[in-house]
Amino acid sequence: METTKAALRRAALARRRALTSAEVAQRSRQLANLLFAHFPVAQWRWLHVFLPLARKNEPDTWPLIHRIWDEKLPVRPAAPVVQPDGISLKHYELTPTTPLLTDRWGIPEPLADPATEVAPAQLDAVLVPLLACDQQGQRVGYGGGFYDRFLAECRPGTLFIGLNILDDEPVLSLADVLPTDVPLHACLTPSQVWNFR
Repeated sequence: METTKAALRRAALARRRALTSAEVAQRSRQLANLLFAHFPVAQWRWLHVFLPLARKNEPDTWPLIHRIWDEKLPVRPAAPVVQPDGISLKHYELTPTTPLLTDRWGIPEPLADPATEVAPAQLDAVLVPLLACDQQGQRVGYGGGFYDRFLAECRPGTLFIGLNILDDEPVLSLADVLPTDVPLHACLTPSQVWNFR
């Protein structure tokens, strides 16, 4: 059964809003545990991590970031900053001392410092926010296209891993996939890893 991105987006946002802060925290820890259990995180050099938009109950990525720091893993996290053009992202290394600013949507962002900028081609894996996905790895985001533009800039071989705070199976297929949409290689839900390629 095909379904549209708009329909899935509305349903997922409503269900995410219904989650309590305790549920978001527990599910976020489960996502982090699955990432470390199923992917060679310590073998990566650079991991792109989105920082959570708390008011939309996005997965809290801070537990996995702190695990990288606390365990002194060699992988280095990088986080996105929305550019003044309103449609593109740049990425900067995230360390325990990185100053954070809040953008106009309420998302924390690292201070944009040219000395800590990380090019998309350097990334070994990208954690991608999403609301839903299909069995081909096509994702439903907020509709701005930020991540599709960004993922298209990454080098071949970079892993694209979606994080879904909802424990949903991928739908069969999306009816309105665009030529510019970039599919995921995998998606994590709190209880399962879905591999698409």
